[in-house]
Amino acid sequence: MHRVSQGGWKSRGPRLWAAVRGIPHTLRADLWTVARDPLPRLRWLGRLPHAHVVLAAVLMGWLNAVQGEGDFGPATMTSVLVLAALQSGAVVLALSRPVPAWWLSTIALFLARNVGSLKVSHAPLWSWSIPGISLHALVLFLLALRVRPRIAAEALGFSLLAAVAALVFVTPAPEPTLPGAAAPVLQTSAQDVTIVQDVVTFTLAVVVGTSLRGRRVARTQLVEQEVLTAGERARRTLLEERNRIARELHDVVAHHMSVISIQAQVAPHLVKDPTDELKENLAGIRGSAVEALTELRRVLGVLRSEEALADGVRHTPQPTLGRLDELVGTVRGAGLRVTTEITGEVRPLSPGVELSAFRIVQEALSNALRHAPGAKVRVALGYRSGGLTIRVANTAPDRPAPPSPGAGHGLLGMHERTAMLGGELATGPTPDGGYEVTAILPTQAAQPADPREPAP
Repeated sequence: MHRVSQGGWKSRGPRLWAAVRGIPHTLRADLWTVARDPLPRLRWLGRLPHAHVVLAAVLMGWLNAVQGEGDFGPATMTSVLVLAALQSGAVVLALSRPVPAWWLSTIALFLARNVGSLKVSHAPLWSWSIPGISLHALVLFLLALRVRPRIAAEALGFSLLAAVAALVFVTPAPEPTLPGAAAPVLQTSAQDVTIVQDVVTFTLAVVVGTSLRGRRVARTQLVEQEVLTAGERARRTLLEERNRIARELHDVVAHHMSVISIQAQVAPHLVKDPTDELKENLAGIRGSAVEALTELRRVLGVLRSEEALADGVRHTPQPTLGRLDELVGTVRGAGLRVTTEITGEVRPLSPGVELSAFRIVQEALSNALRHAPGAKVRVALGYRSGGLTIRVANTAPDRPAPPSPGAGHGLLGMHERTAMLGGELATGPTPDGGYEVTAILPTQAAQPADPREPAP
């Protein structure tokens, strides 16, 4: 046990010595700087700190000069005014450069005890004048508002050392007393009281400033965390919506791949005496289709949430625009007045366009039902040679909407589906107080629309 303790002491010794040797470097890095650090805007004072600090510095500087004239006499009035100006200027400087301001205030306070001979009996009870102590406490407060607690503690320690040095090294000699007069108050007791008063005043200023800085830093970190959380929530919502779109499109793609595989398998039986080369190509097509279908199912297993989707729902065919009347009837049954209008030549579209168009109309009607109770909704579909135009517009609601349970995925899903097909989407309020959703879904990306057709 003795060996272990001795070994532990030997191992801690170099580290302790290194820490002690690093103290001067740490102090120089913390306190020997002229870096600019403007006073932040405080919620409890708004824009008042600068004007009020300057006013307080001027007022206490004047009081400091007046008391200095009474303590030291008119012979040293020039020195008193210079030191009072330096102390007041240190407070103003602390608004932008707190560390240099603290140095200036500390040096001015130290010199303030040696400008002449004290004349009044109350002076030995304080290392400096009360306005001077107040000015230095204000500098410490402004310093603690900006710097780390360690630096504020270091500045406090040096300020207290300056107070002790001012009493020990430059305390004026007591006035001579006449024979038979009462003995003066012991200087030692006065110095003890003075040190306690300085410790309490300066420590209180640093503690209050450090506490306010801690609250401000904590509030800033909380705001940053809320921003990060909101960004992460938006990113998670986007990924969830993309996963839902991918799950829906999987069924469409898987259906086509299955058809390709079956057709490639049946094709040799539809040709009389097929060549070996044809059989080989068709077998390759079928093998590629089966392999792609297997990969799709593997990807779907990663994306699909088994808890959210029951088996019956997972195997339900994806909806198309052929079920638009069914969707409108369901919404009407929920109390929404809906009218439909279809222009152009109705024709089957690609499964992806059909599914996206149905989901966009479904999301727009759901939003109108949720946020515009009692409104009239118009659903318009325009079939064009190069694409499909969807417009869902509702009038202003006739009564306030109930509070939303949370942020939905409606508009986000519309944007994702439209962008996936290379289309365009526009959403926003209408002049009459309603809301409108307009989407243009291209049916053939490589073929432009007929220029003779009017723009949607």
